[in-house]
Amino acid sequence: MERTWWKEAVIYEIYVRSFQDSDGDGHGDLNGITMRLPYLKSLGVDAIWITPIFASPLDDMGYDISDYTGILDTFGTMEDVDRLMAEANRLGIRVILDMVLNHTSDEHPWFMESRSSRENPKRDWYVWHPGKNGKPPNNWVSAFHGPAWTWDEHSGEYYLHQFSPKQPDLNWRHPEVRGAMFDMIRFWLNKGVAGLRLDMVNALVEDEQFRDNIWKDTREAVDYSRLASNISLDTENFVDRTRNQPETYAIVEALKREVLDPVGEIFTVGESWPCSPEVAGELAGPGRLDVCFHFDFLDLGRRDLSEFRRIMNKWETSLESRGPDAWNAWYLSNHDMPRSASVFGSAKHPKESAVMLNCWLLTRRGTVFLYQGEEIGMTDIRYPGIEDYRDIMTINHYRKLLGDGMDPRTALDTAAAASRDNARSPMQWDDGPGAGFTTGSPWLGINANHKWINVSGQLQEDDSILARTRELIMLRKSFPTLVYGAFRQVETDSDRLDCVFREDGDHQFLVVLNFSEEPARCRCLEECTGEAVFYSDQSSDSQVLGPFGARIYQLR
Repeated sequence: MERTWWKEAVIYEIYVRSFQDSDGDGHGDLNGITMRLPYLKSLGVDAIWITPIFASPLDDMGYDISDYTGILDTFGTMEDVDRLMAEANRLGIRVILDMVLNHTSDEHPWFMESRSSRENPKRDWYVWHPGKNGKPPNNWVSAFHGPAWTWDEHSGEYYLHQFSPKQPDLNWRHPEVRGAMFDMIRFWLNKGVAGLRLDMVNALVEDEQFRDNIWKDTREAVDYSRLASNISLDTENFVDRTRNQPETYAIVEALKREVLDPVGEIFTVGESWPCSPEVAGELAGPGRLDVCFHFDFLDLGRRDLSEFRRIMNKWETSLESRGPDAWNAWYLSNHDMPRSASVFGSAKHPKESAVMLNCWLLTRRGTVFLYQGEEIGMTDIRYPGIEDYRDIMTINHYRKLLGDGMDPRTALDTAAAASRDNARSPMQWDDGPGAGFTTGSPWLGINANHKWINVSGQLQEDDSILARTRELIMLRKSFPTLVYGAFRQVETDSDRLDCVFREDGDHQFLVVLNFSEEPARCRCLEECTGEAVFYSDQSSDSQVLGPFGARIYQLR
């Protein structure tokens, strides 16, 4: 296995709007990130992934871009970007930018030209269709609920948007689109960007015949009005003609060959939804992307260890079939999903469960992504009313539930549980009124538990979640075995325990984790003679892990 910086990296995701406000306007910004780089250096991260910073009307909080080489005023200026890049470089922290390639904002000049008339030279830069019998061309749907087609009265055709109507899909079959987007990426690589996170990269190209999505067993068109969710993640059941098209894989190869390789070792991670190991094998590998994100565990219930382990081991074992250079990306939280401390953790044992989850993450074989606040155990937030939410997906979900006849309180509870705002509440730096995030009025409400869950307080404790996370990062850096070593699952007689060996010719480690609120006896510890190089539980019995206990033994 060839060693590279990105395989060994701990990458810290920054949701810019919620990380650090430097000027008191209530919004996080680029100078705020620069202010906090020394903290990130002390944490031990190797790179930062920054969510979109580009000019945007903010219909989808920055994932609707109106100028790819302009900076959103709220976030700062290009000079602020240069300052951030220079300081990160000085501290040895690489910068990874979030690139949205599937769509633009409807306020992007390209789309404004495209919709101006059918004869405009940029008309075919987007996906247009006249429709069928006065209706949309097919049954494709938006991830944000509702159809994926919107009628444009002015030009008399439908345009495709796999997300919001204000996020029209680019036509990647058009050579001028590909050229313009590749040039845009070159612009940012010339700025010194070390990596790219490619948003929804498997959605770049759709079925050229505009055929319906169909059920595999009956071959009938999917009736999305009968489903609780617009998007099914189970690709075994239906044919999705908006994702994972062969031409998408060819575009990824061209991006690698024409844009990335001439610059050098540029790290790439592709968001892919839905994704399977087979899809990841097409998108990532030699001559393609480096790794892919999947969402297989997104809908799991609280602490469903057996299903969680099945999913994660599926991805771990898939490396063998995907080839010797295959590699995984591991994460438990990001800006699009509820926080891991709330999904898999425990309100009864918040500290122990947060440390255990970070121990799981930082002992995986693959590139590790840590989301802001995960290192201190930040949790989901619950706002009083739908008017307090900013996430378009949450708001649309709530409206759909009301339309389906659900009462407002139940609809709010349901939509809030999966809200992306759970992970987007401001970073909790201290216990002050603005949580150290802002001196002004925050763009999104701050979690009340910032009074006791915050960076400042945990920096004063030797055994805090933050201290233990830093310890785990340093342990991973000290022993390449925990990065590259073989991964071997240990069968246990408890549905609470997760036990794995990480081993190579130099070292062997045993990682034992308790995913429950009850103590659990581990038979694999009965003859364990190794030294515990990390432990977080307080059990007095060496063979018993306390609630959410975590231990790492060095056996050789």
